[in-house]
Amino acid sequence: MNVLRARGVGALIAGVVVSSLGTQMTFLALPWFVLETTGSATRMGIALAVELVPVAILGIPSGTVISRWGARRVMVVSDFVRAPLLASVPIFHALGWLSFPLLLVLVALIGVFLAPYYASQRLILPKLVGDDERTVAQANAILEGAQRATSLLGPATAGVLIATLGAPSVLYIDAATFFVSFVLLALFVPSRPPLPPTEESGGVLAGIRFLFHDRLLRVLGATALITNGLGQMLGAGLTVLAYEEYDSSRVAGLLFAAFGIGAVLGSVVAVHLVNRFEPLRLGATAFVALTVPIFALAIELPVPAVMVALAASSFFSPLVNAPLIGVITMRTPEALRAKVMTAVLTTALIAGPVGLLIAGPLLESWGPRQVFLLVASGQLLATIPFALVAFRSNTPLAAELA
Repeated sequence: MNVLRARGVGALIAGVVVSSLGTQMTFLALPWFVLETTGSATRMGIALAVELVPVAILGIPSGTVISRWGARRVMVVSDFVRAPLLASVPIFHALGWLSFPLLLVLVALIGVFLAPYYASQRLILPKLVGDDERTVAQANAILEGAQRATSLLGPATAGVLIATLGAPSVLYIDAATFFVSFVLLALFVPSRPPLPPTEESGGVLAGIRFLFHDRLLRVLGATALITNGLGQMLGAGLTVLAYEEYDSSRVAGLLFAAFGIGAVLGSVVAVHLVNRFEPLRLGATAFVALTVPIFALAIELPVPAVMVALAASSFFSPLVNAPLIGVITMRTPEALRAKVMTAVLTTALIAGPVGLLIAGPLLESWGPRQVFLLVASGQLLATIPFALVAFRSNTPLAAELA
């Protein structure tokens, strides 16, 4: 099946690309804005962490919202609400009203939509392309590739725009991308009625209970928890490295664009490999592989070499996400998918605030390179147990689901 021909897939990808492009620009613009206005890496870490705090509180309950509203409606509402919220940051700054506490409130409100939005992106795919495991994995790979392409263009564009227009102007652009995405999703992605609640769908904590009772998903959740927390520390470290050692937003943009280069290439490869290899073992192998290049960042390297290391690591990211998200989706009964997916994403994102809060003081006392060594070592130690569980499983996933 050519998944791109399925009704609504093209509009979904277009909406995701537009929205993600703005988000990737803000990923650099927001911390840069905090560094410029406060001069504090610790406050930068706090601002980034606060965006993820609502995930810990509302991530799991949001699965119930998706079950009742449907994935498309959640995405449409999320884009519509986030546009004015994000635009209010530069507006209040221009008016002289933007205190640091107010900034944290606005960032936290934007973060309310993270878990349900990203979960809905993946949950909507089986509604559009069907329930075949490899087709869903392929659709995830294409969506991942489109999304990752924005991580190539977004930070590099943001680096130039910050230098010429200033960080607040970049935030206006991101707000506009949310509105464009809202229009695309509302007009061109078909609406599917959500499943009626059943006994199988359980209560608010049904997704967590399913994860704890499934050994593979339980280990995957723990791995995602650790690696995502450390990954947030890596992103904060790259911003500080560019700010302190190179004093250049353009260098920061290039470093984050390197992630995009590797991820785009990895997505192209993933589209082909998910149909040739068992998804679980493919994802587990890539999970370990992506940690290895990060060790190179612990030594002093020229900017091009740092970019190569980042690109090499991010190359494996789509080879992790596309097959493993497909595994999670098809391993879960349809009535539970929204709650399980939000539980998985919440588990992955919940460590983000902790990682960022730790990253600020460590970056100020250790410097970025020692933090990079900590990130690489921790991620490697976290991914190996999941790989062992995946490869010790002698039963193919398809047989388990039969």
